[in-house]
Amino acid sequence: MEFKDYYQILGVDKSATQDDIKKAYRKLARKYHPDVSKEADAAQRMAEVNEANTVLGDAEKRAAYDSVGAQAWAAGARSGDDVRPPPGWNTGYEFGGGSDGGPKGFRAHFGNGEGDYSEFFEQMFGHARTSGAGAAGAHGHARAPQSMRGDDHHARIELNLADAYHGAERSINLQSARVDAQGHVAPEQRTLQVKIPQGVKEGQMIRLAGQGTPGFNGGAAGDLFLQVQFRADARYRVEGRDVTQKLRVTPWEAALGGSVQVQTPDGKTVEVTVPAGSGSGRKLRLKGRGIPASASSGSAPGDLYLELEIAVPGAVTDAQKTAWTGLRDAYPGFDPRRA
Repeated sequence: MEFKDYYQILGVDKSATQDDIKKAYRKLARKYHPDVSKEADAAQRMAEVNEANTVLGDAEKRAAYDSVGAQAWAAGARSGDDVRPPPGWNTGYEFGGGSDGGPKGFRAHFGNGEGDYSEFFEQMFGHARTSGAGAAGAHGHARAPQSMRGDDHHARIELNLADAYHGAERSINLQSARVDAQGHVAPEQRTLQVKIPQGVKEGQMIRLAGQGTPGFNGGAAGDLFLQVQFRADARYRVEGRDVTQKLRVTPWEAALGGSVQVQTPDGKTVEVTVPAGSGSGRKLRLKGRGIPASASSGSAPGDLYLELEIAVPGAVTDAQKTAWTGLRDAYPGFDPRRA
């Protein structure tokens, strides 16, 4: 994925104030706006400038971008270099605005056209829309200020798979930002207690009423929406409410069959029967033992799939070597690669 150095695109230092960002954007917008520019690549350059301003012009997005950019700049990265944010980098970052819910993420508007944001932007901010700050106000006669509802905020929250089975209450730290008196972005952090409902799915939004931006002139505060992500766990693979779990068995359990005990993601131990003649990759379905149904959705619980993986013990002692030799001699001509 191509790294985007937004400071380089706008031609400003990394220590630039928010006012410096605004001035640089306006200057470049006048130069590259497709309606007036004579540049051959005006539309492309305008899209890049617009994207850079979308990030650097927003204190919250700028703070999150700087956290990833610091690693890229330390490695000498510039725009166009291959850089990928580490998994979970943006967990806990709080962004203003809503979610468009579309598969293509946000779209940048510039003059008479519309274009997709870059892959880099989509990877970083794919679930946070700009809040629309800076929109033109009403013209004409002065009116009494009206009450306005505050903006909604969005953030990601990482959970263990067990939280989806049992529900939980978690204390989370959210990273945000503000602009100080000198126009520089300063980090802010707040801690919230969040109740995780049983049956929550990956990608689901947990709504915290009134935890967004405060309202104006008596208006209600916006809401905070936490998008659920499950922490990476090599033991499980989650698809919707279905969960796939590796189950390691011995060669003789796979060949002869038998009962084995398994600890499932909900912490319980169950006994399952491995059919005789099973091979690696075979799946055993435990109906209804996936992620439970949500109380609010009324949907059915998912299933748990145990994917068999044959664990081969080593041959260390003479007795073990003799046993493996006898097994080899019992299957003359067997070639697993021939199939």
